[in-house]
Amino acid sequence: MKRFIAAVLASAMVLSLVGCGETSSAPKTVLSIGYTTASNPNDPYSLTAQKFKEVVEEKTQGRITVNDYPSSQLGSEPEMWEGMQIGTCDMAVMTNAYVSTYVLANGALDLPFIFSNSKQARKILDGDYGQKLAKNVESAGVTVLGWSEGGFRQLATGKRSIKEPSDLAGMKIRCMETKTYLAAYAALGVNATPMAWSEVLTALQQGTIDGCDAPLSVLYTNGFPDVSKYINNVNLFYSPLPICISSRVLESFSKEDQQIIREAAQEAVATVRKNNDDSAETMEKDLISKGMTVVPTDEVDSKAFQEAAKPVYQKMESYIGGTWVSDLEKEVESK
Repeated sequence: MKRFIAAVLASAMVLSLVGCGETSSAPKTVLSIGYTTASNPNDPYSLTAQKFKEVVEEKTQGRITVNDYPSSQLGSEPEMWEGMQIGTCDMAVMTNAYVSTYVLANGALDLPFIFSNSKQARKILDGDYGQKLAKNVESAGVTVLGWSEGGFRQLATGKRSIKEPSDLAGMKIRCMETKTYLAAYAALGVNATPMAWSEVLTALQQGTIDGCDAPLSVLYTNGFPDVSKYINNVNLFYSPLPICISSRVLESFSKEDQQIIREAAQEAVATVRKNNDDSAETMEKDLISKGMTVVPTDEVDSKAFQEAAKPVYQKMESYIGGTWVSDLEKEVESK
């Protein structure tokens, strides 16, 4: 009886193996991509990941599967970055400011008011300067596939609107714990409060902080009408979102698949930028309908803000080293 059962099991295993061979000539490859914000088609982090997933799976006919993990499921941005460095995290849509804590040169992109508009920033990131920055990041074991975009980070506040630097005096504003952001807020008289993104809504609700900065699309898609009253279009920081992949993971793919991965990232970049351009006005109107007050850029004393932030440039040039800051200033002047 035992011999009969063994024979049946052996036959079943053979049939199973034959079936596997018929349905797939090679095992599927799975890529995981993480980000810290919620899954939403208007959120730039989420849209970046979802478009990347769509293109990779389409171009490989499902041979490569991409799983996206929103809401810090793969960890905080520093945790994902460190995971990519050692190959335990595949990919992440990162905030450039966090990257700059590991690769100092990226901090030049976070200088306050360095870019006049998104079009100018995109030209620079897509040109020689952006390519040099991306190449520089590779020394950390991470490859930048493309520069997606959060856009300009606006100030969400509850106590009062912000139109000039003095309005910020003494306010507790959540910020990322990076040299550039901390230096910029210090120059503006802000009590900068570093805090993980996952804690921000609760902190605003409880009054632990008075406000925070984030791209309009992130404020729109992450429940800010419930915890803030004002969105102040100060355009303090422009926020690139590097699409990052562990260099170890990227190199494990064939040259052909590496090219597909790079192309998918570029399509994701184009999609997010277009969505940011097309949806900004609609998002602002919707936020107003939900009770928020939007302070337009033309009501903000931009010159006063820029003047107050000037000392940050020299300080960061010394901290970053090299010519990254001065080279970026030259690029901005030429664009």
